[in-house]
Amino acid sequence: MPEGDTVWLAAQRMREALAGQVLTKTDFRVPQLATTDLSGREVVDVVPRGKHLLTRIEGGITLHTHFRMDGTWHLYSHGDRWTGGADWQVRVVLENAQWQAVGYRLPVVDLLATGDEDTVVGHLGPDVLGPDWDLAEALRRLRAAPDAEIGLALLDQRNLAGLGNLYRTEVLYLRGLTPWVTVHDVPDLPALVEKGRRLMLANRGHWEQSTTGALRRGENHWVFERAGRPCRRCGTRILSTEQGAAPNARLSYWCPRCQRGPAPTPTTVRRARPLGRTRYTP
Repeated sequence: MPEGDTVWLAAQRMREALAGQVLTKTDFRVPQLATTDLSGREVVDVVPRGKHLLTRIEGGITLHTHFRMDGTWHLYSHGDRWTGGADWQVRVVLENAQWQAVGYRLPVVDLLATGDEDTVVGHLGPDVLGPDWDLAEALRRLRAAPDAEIGLALLDQRNLAGLGNLYRTEVLYLRGLTPWVTVHDVPDLPALVEKGRRLMLANRGHWEQSTTGALRRGENHWVFERAGRPCRRCGTRILSTEQGAAPNARLSYWCPRCQRGPAPTPTTVRRARPLGRTRYTP
């Protein structure tokens, strides 16, 4: 599943290509919208909200998409070959005079009234990268469940929107806590949350996601997807196991020496393979 910074950058690129331009063609390849035609309408804005994308269109219409594990938007100039996947994986196409925005493998493609956007994103907590970020409200929501494991609480989009598995894994390592420490037992919860936000802010301007300061593949993360490899600080083998109940369980990675707190017996100590994080490319 993409992190909030990836969705934020996708929104920026799509806004640059679509906002203020009239749609010359639309193609919705989902049954409920198969006969919909929005050509002739102007795209007003493209707005990220946590891991949701809201494309606002003239006439008070919003195209709501969510990428979940495999979804992606690609931008192409007319005449370019589409490279985001097989043709049958395309869910929606928005075209203007210069660009074709192609949505691949999008599990959520809805049209709704712009005034009703809260019905799909109103449950979300403060957006980590949003202009209205509210640390106090995020902390209030986290502290409302003091016995929750911090690794799961950070992933709960109702607490704060946008933070995903990569950043919660890395920020817990940098703060020296295992993902199974309870919210109540986190020594400095504001510092933890703000550290996660700073990591995302540092990466939102490019597709590469680094928490170490290095952009080279294999050097850009401290523990994420590095199970079985030595900790960059102490050399101890990094461990991993699933945290949470299916179907929402996520792999957690941690260094048993650098991170304090409870931890289960690891079920995965092999070298982790990439989990297919979505990339959004123009």
